[in-house]
Amino acid sequence: MLKLLQSYTGTSPSDVQYLTLPHETLLLYPSADSIVILNPRTLAFVRALAFWEAFPSTRNLLDPLQCLAIDSGMKLVVASLGSRVAVWHLAGVRNDSWRLHSTLLLPPDQRVTALDCKSGLLAVGTQSTLSVYTLILENDLPTWSRKWSISVTCLARIRFSPSLELMCTNTTNDNVVRIYLTTSGRPTQTIPHPRPLSDLTWRTLQVSNRDALALYTTTRDGTLRAFLPVLDTPNRLQLHAVLDQSSALPLTSKNRTSSIFPLDRGILDAVIVADDPEDARVRRIREIKDAGWDLFLRVLSDGALVVQAIANIDRRPPTLLNTFTLLHSPPGLFQVPPTCIRVLPRFKSETPGSSDLVLVATRPLATYSLTPLLFFDARENGLQRLTSLDLQGRDNDISPPVEKQAVDADARVMSDANERESPILRFVRTADGECVGLLRENGEAETWRVSSNGQSLVRVARWQSSISSKEQRRYASDAQNSQSGVTNLMTVLVQGEHCIVYNASMSHLTLHSTSADSTPPVLSVPPLVALFSFPLPLLETGASPYMQSEEIPHVMGITVNHEMLLFRIALPSPAASSRPSVTLKRMQPLPLSIPPAVILPVDPMAWSNPYGGNNNLGADSIHDVLISISHEGDLAFWTCTRSESVSLNNQREEEQARVSWQCTGRVHTRRQDFRKVACSSAKKTVIVVPQADGEELTIWDSKESEFASGLEYRQILPEPVNDLDWTSTPDGQSILAIGFAHRVELLCQQRMTYFDDTPGWGICWRIDFDSMIPHTISDSIWLGRGSLLAGTGSFMFLFGQPPQRDEDNLLEHVARHNGPLDDYHPQMLLQCLLWEKIELVKRVIVNLTRNLESGRDASEWANLAVDDLLQHDDLSGTAMPQHKRKYSHLFNIPELQDEPDDDAFSPSLVRRLLDRLEDKPLPHLTPNEHETLLVLIQTTLEIQEQRRALDANGLRYLISMRVFYILNQRVSQPNTPASSGAQAVRLSRRTRLRYRDMIWAFHSESQDMLLSASAAACGGKMCWPDARALGVFIWLNSVETMRSHMESLARNQYMAGDARDPAACSLFYFALGKHKLVHGLWRQAAWHKEQAIMLKFLNNDFTQPRWRTAALKNAFALLSKRRFEYAAAFFLLGGSLKDAVNVCIKNLGDFQLAIALARVGEQSDEGPILQDILNNTVVPIAFKEGNRWLASWAFWLLHRRDLAVRVLVTPLQDIASILDVRITEIGDPHYDDPSLALLFSQLRSKTLQAAKGTSEISGRTEFNFVLQIARVFCRMGCHALALHLVRSWSFIRPSIAPPRAEPLRNGTSGSVPDRLALDPVIRRRSSILIDMDIPSAPPTRMASPTPAKANHTATEGEMTDEGDLIARKTGLGSLMKSAKQDVQVPEFDMGAFF
Repeated sequence: MLKLLQSYTGTSPSDVQYLTLPHETLLLYPSADSIVILNPRTLAFVRALAFWEAFPSTRNLLDPLQCLAIDSGMKLVVASLGSRVAVWHLAGVRNDSWRLHSTLLLPPDQRVTALDCKSGLLAVGTQSTLSVYTLILENDLPTWSRKWSISVTCLARIRFSPSLELMCTNTTNDNVVRIYLTTSGRPTQTIPHPRPLSDLTWRTLQVSNRDALALYTTTRDGTLRAFLPVLDTPNRLQLHAVLDQSSALPLTSKNRTSSIFPLDRGILDAVIVADDPEDARVRRIREIKDAGWDLFLRVLSDGALVVQAIANIDRRPPTLLNTFTLLHSPPGLFQVPPTCIRVLPRFKSETPGSSDLVLVATRPLATYSLTPLLFFDARENGLQRLTSLDLQGRDNDISPPVEKQAVDADARVMSDANERESPILRFVRTADGECVGLLRENGEAETWRVSSNGQSLVRVARWQSSISSKEQRRYASDAQNSQSGVTNLMTVLVQGEHCIVYNASMSHLTLHSTSADSTPPVLSVPPLVALFSFPLPLLETGASPYMQSEEIPHVMGITVNHEMLLFRIALPSPAASSRPSVTLKRMQPLPLSIPPAVILPVDPMAWSNPYGGNNNLGADSIHDVLISISHEGDLAFWTCTRSESVSLNNQREEEQARVSWQCTGRVHTRRQDFRKVACSSAKKTVIVVPQADGEELTIWDSKESEFASGLEYRQILPEPVNDLDWTSTPDGQSILAIGFAHRVELLCQQRMTYFDDTPGWGICWRIDFDSMIPHTISDSIWLGRGSLLAGTGSFMFLFGQPPQRDEDNLLEHVARHNGPLDDYHPQMLLQCLLWEKIELVKRVIVNLTRNLESGRDASEWANLAVDDLLQHDDLSGTAMPQHKRKYSHLFNIPELQDEPDDDAFSPSLVRRLLDRLEDKPLPHLTPNEHETLLVLIQTTLEIQEQRRALDANGLRYLISMRVFYILNQRVSQPNTPASSGAQAVRLSRRTRLRYRDMIWAFHSESQDMLLSASAAACGGKMCWPDARALGVFIWLNSVETMRSHMESLARNQYMAGDARDPAACSLFYFALGKHKLVHGLWRQAAWHKEQAIMLKFLNNDFTQPRWRTAALKNAFALLSKRRFEYAAAFFLLGGSLKDAVNVCIKNLGDFQLAIALARVGEQSDEGPILQDILNNTVVPIAFKEGNRWLASWAFWLLHRRDLAVRVLVTPLQDIASILDVRITEIGDPHYDDPSLALLFSQLRSKTLQAAKGTSEISGRTEFNFVLQIARVFCRMGCHALALHLVRSWSFIRPSIAPPRAEPLRNGTSGSVPDRLALDPVIRRRSSILIDMDIPSAPPTRMASPTPAKANHTATEGEMTDEGDLIARKTGLGSLMKSAKQDVQVPEFDMGAFF
């Protein structure tokens, strides 16, 4: 997934500090208002400490941090800004979290210029004072207490001696080193120098001589001086040795400048050297360590490294000192002489046996691997560069660019030295994502380019703002105000070589260019709210005199009055001496009747391939350019098209006529007062609306119909959203980046599943900045190749896929969660089985077995061809090997046994496949998917064996039942793991099958087999919770089967557990009228406290009204005790079935139990109690939940089978308006189930009532319904099935042919259709169920025909709208007439049998 590739933290530091910890070493340096912490070996960003955490009032200051000091002993980091000092320390069990330690506030006129901190002592130098503070605890809080303070002018450096007895300083006014006593501040010595000083370093103390003092000073001419005490004055330092450039090089050397840096002696002491006396390299290292040489690194101007040494510093007298050159490396090790070199010590937990050290040089910031054995042996690989990084975007390891310079005053490129980075305001990218521009709060503009490998950014140019610093501060504060409307805008052109900046204060556009040698062109424009560019092919209208050899994008602006401004940009051509220019080409509004609330540009990231780096736009590409949002929340998508050429009076009018805005779609969101809106080029729109409990984020699709509102995702966010940005994968899937204050969440579409309610979108990755930097995220933007750029404060962070791939990248992850599925995926197999593509599933299983047994990697497996997936089941079955009996001669040669085919679908092949899958599950399948795959493979084998006994609907129920138990079993197992790379999905245990699965069993003709399979799934002891979970009494049709099964339930209820409680089964036995049997069970319940009462009560005759009344009274008493199930049983005992079902519905909340009691009690589906339950309970529940399956079942039992068909397709509001039952609440319509189309295709012509309901559904509605189901298939990853659906769907439409005149028997003429209406239905009318009254035949004697007068007053639109309905009703009348003729009984004719 996304990892941090590069961090851009401003200018390269001139000095760096390090902090050594037990488990790591950290590199620190100040940048802008923060302290940057890096990994020294890789220069990877670790953390940033913001100064405003300690002093919030400094948050908007433009001054950078001045000083930084490190106390390695106490793990303190001290920094200063102005007159303020802040201290941080490492906290936590593992020292892995930074906390603010303490602060120090000086008078406002005392700006801190120098710092040093050692062992709880803090030296602070200002422009006029030098002070020393000690750390004390006051009320358990660390506090700095001043020991002394003296007057000193303009301190530049302060250094404590290792013994903390002395401290040395130097100022910017002179070249004198002054030494003070740490305890009192009394000056003890001054040491003048001939040149300005560049550094002061105390020599590290040795264990053998802890009191020795030695000071190294370095001047700007590259000379190092060693000051040591003498015997008679041990506290006074004298010059004893000098290392200048001439001491290291011959006089003929061309190197005129160099830099020298002392090397800490303790570093070599920690180097591990193998005990090999025969190795010359080992002897050399041991000689250096034993002799105690002090080493110094000198870098020459040609990049060569010279190692110089001073020997015998610890010996007396000082005259024994010896200086010499140890080695001289070839030139080129360093690009430029560094300003600082640090050789970092090894930390304690570093890998044992490693002997290399890390050398850090700046500037530019670079790290090297120093291997002492090889380095001091003058080997080439003794000092190797690890990484070299320019923190402003010049990565020397990848592609070192040359930043182009602009010489004019308004567009000059700023220098790197001593610059203060202003906080980032926003990012803007090109359409292909290969270049990005940024605006800072002070108005500065920069352009950056993505490197060729997509792993870093390269800065192309940078331009200063032309507004004053006072205005910069005002606009910087406006940028922090969320209510600020108009602000500075920017767009990037031609790979960052040019950019256009809109200045909100002056309301003008400025065209900046890196190749311009004059003042940039400026154009005054109306106030703008948006400025963007889009590629040329969208609006290119032919050659233009302004166009040069290189095409540039169009630039468009949106004014505060919602007018579109199209600009013409002319850039300087290398071949011609032309000047850049920007002119207004046209201005026009969108063709809207009502002014919109806002108009925004559509993100063009998917117009080209954002991951390949090439713009693949064709000349005929048409994309949405703008999106408008009304105050009521209506979205409108607009594209800019070219009108036909017309001849007008002038060129301006002709250009105006060539361009027009066309609306390509509308979506009604009903969202008002939105705060943020962003639209992708894939027409996905995200809207953020403030709510009372947070912010509502919704994602909308542009395809709105009666079957889809367009809403795909909704979530309430507890914190405000700062930024929204879209990108697209190569296959057109959208990814949304949501920027919060301290994190960025990536949302991608989630594949729909058949059994789980998976949200339409889900978080696929999260980037947390809390542990990295305290600044809030100002903006985040997608770039090419799937990388994400985030800006926090003045820093930029580039996230992407690292070169070494140890896990899936973002594109693979998104494709796996939303892309097309492999043909062996369990969801694909499941849908194929549901849609009766059995032979295709067999072929997939055979192909999967071949792939597994081939030993190839899963990425190399070959799926079946698309043509195979699109074949009908009868055609696909022909490709399977068929076993046919062979006959060579008739009756005289015995039949030969066919040889088994190992590649054919067979039980042996299935067993082999299941064994392999159980040993090694398929990659990228979750455990639930893996278990489902095994069940589907086994089920396919059972279908092969029992196909004649099990119909298609029974198969669908059987599959759903088995997957239901598998998923529940998986959820009940603790710590269910997820597959590698898959997002963990929170699964909950389901209490029942979906009504969809129950309805399949209801329409099945194999219910006896389904009942046996259901009982077997419950272990042969089905109780009521199991029957309710499987919906047994919903889908059973036979009353006798229901009675026998309820008796079995009662018996299992009684036998469940060890109690043998008769009360548990009384409800079902009383429903069956077997109260005497219950009386016998109570005789055996001697342990029950109610045995005596129940035996006495049940001994009565409940056919008498007296005892029925007593049973009803007991039922009401049980209700008061909240024993609802037992109360329902007593209501049944008292003969009040209606009261019993009311208790089940109102008190138990179990309408399935009420239906079971009603169907068994009334002995049919026509009883008034069942009808009341269906009308007043089931139908309202179905509409409230938007469950079309349950509503269709209820209407089917109510003999409203026309509504049972219509409710599958027609909007629920339309159905509710024609019902006699009052529907108070209608839920989500739930058109996300492809099986709705399957059920609709079954029921639409099953009965006459169903055919009537089908005729009332318009052809356009059915067409949109099929398209919606196809889209659902695509959301499920079954793209081949979606294509198969739209190719094979049969629209059974009634048709009316034009009438033609034919002579009738009486000599008159009339209109007779050429063919029957509802022709496909009529061909199957022998199997249609007649479930409605058909009017009787007309009288034999008919009146004379009266010619009908044609009414031609209807408008053309009315005829078009009503044509389909007229055709349907006419066709239905023909169907009913033919059905009436079918039911006429012919006379018996024996000849018909021969």
